[in-house]
Amino acid sequence: MSVVHRLTAGWLVDHLSFINQCGYEICDSFAYPGSVTRNTSVTSTRDCHATSTFAATSSSRDGPIPGPGDVIEREGKPAKTRYVFREEFFDVSKPHIAAAPEEQLWQGCPEVSLTEKRKRKCVFNQGELDALEYHSKVRKLIWEGTLHLVQEGLKSGFLHRTTTELSCRKNVVPGHIGCGLAELCEMAKQFPAVNESGHQAAHVLDDETSIPEQDLLSCVTENSSNCAKIVVLMGQKYLVPPKSSFLLSDISCLQPLLNYKKKYDVIVIDPPWENKSVKRSNRYSYLSSWQIKQIPVPALAAPNCLVVTWVTNRQKHLRFVKDELYPHWSVKTLAEWHWVKVTRAGEFVLPLDSLHKKPYEVLVLGRVQGNVKEALRKSEDVLPIPEHKLIVSIPCSLHSHKPPLTAVLAEFIKPDVERLELFARNLQPGWTSWGNEVLKFQHIEYFTLLQNE
Repeated sequence: MSVVHRLTAGWLVDHLSFINQCGYEICDSFAYPGSVTRNTSVTSTRDCHATSTFAATSSSRDGPIPGPGDVIEREGKPAKTRYVFREEFFDVSKPHIAAAPEEQLWQGCPEVSLTEKRKRKCVFNQGELDALEYHSKVRKLIWEGTLHLVQEGLKSGFLHRTTTELSCRKNVVPGHIGCGLAELCEMAKQFPAVNESGHQAAHVLDDETSIPEQDLLSCVTENSSNCAKIVVLMGQKYLVPPKSSFLLSDISCLQPLLNYKKKYDVIVIDPPWENKSVKRSNRYSYLSSWQIKQIPVPALAAPNCLVVTWVTNRQKHLRFVKDELYPHWSVKTLAEWHWVKVTRAGEFVLPLDSLHKKPYEVLVLGRVQGNVKEALRKSEDVLPIPEHKLIVSIPCSLHSHKPPLTAVLAEFIKPDVERLELFARNLQPGWTSWGNEVLKFQHIEYFTLLQNE
């Protein structure tokens, strides 16, 4: 389980352990003793316009050359190749910006004048005033709740007040990797139109069938097995966890997800919000509020569907979700939760009262309104959504890699329900994921290959 501690204030979550418990094992192989076989569950696209073929077995004078994803047979027994997420991506041992001594989490919750902390002469604009007002309302809740969860984490040893450097930090952390998934989605728009009535809604990854590139981008891809699979796009390998499905496309190509004809009981949304830093960095494309409203959530949601939206600390976006977006989708707002980011020593990654960035982000939770009888039936044996909960975790250093919500939401939904994540950048067992970078953090370079078992 990803939840390390659960208190009244919320949950202390172990994001890294959750990833590694997803089951990244390549376990389907049949070979002679001592031989090396290629993992045949590889969907390969050699270039932007090529038809996919399975990766062929390479050979040398001494026989096949093992590589990432290959399975080594020893003494006639199939061996499992296991991957784990690289630990250094969660090696947040010190705050990004240290807080002043009187602001340390361990010193209690000091009463500070937020406006007096301004170091510049210019006046606050309206957006900054709104942010200060909101922060003043949630500050004590976040401080005290985080303190209680961190104290439990220190007692159990999950967090460490004094930390040592990870041995794997000597590894070079990859910067920009991958083949450019968003660009691939753009290229896919040039493909010939697919006849919707005659096209399959989903393709199941197995060990024999090749997948044309057009199919990979025009229908949902499923891994229904209990083992991980490897998909190769333009020469880059991506790990697909068991019991997961995904659609790689952008917002203009959502029809394949609708063709999948599933209704989801949980929909998590992480929109690419517009802001100044995104515009400056050109890190990813953003959507306007109007474009976000066009997402067909009502067509994807089951009755009483739980909708969770990640929101930046910009109050304009928070108001938009609660006052415009959710009403447009017939979703009733139920609660605001906060994700609080801490170091391995339990400190805020940024000063709580920082005027630039906060060590927390907001989640807005709501439920789809509709058929009253169906909603009541689905809400039986499910706890109501509580207000003001915290999810405290060590954040991933990779931009916008959000903590898992599966275990946190479990008590508020029925087991084995259909779950969907929109604008996803990674995959999870039991979830359908959609986005133009849906495989981004599944790139094999983010993982370490362990010894074969």
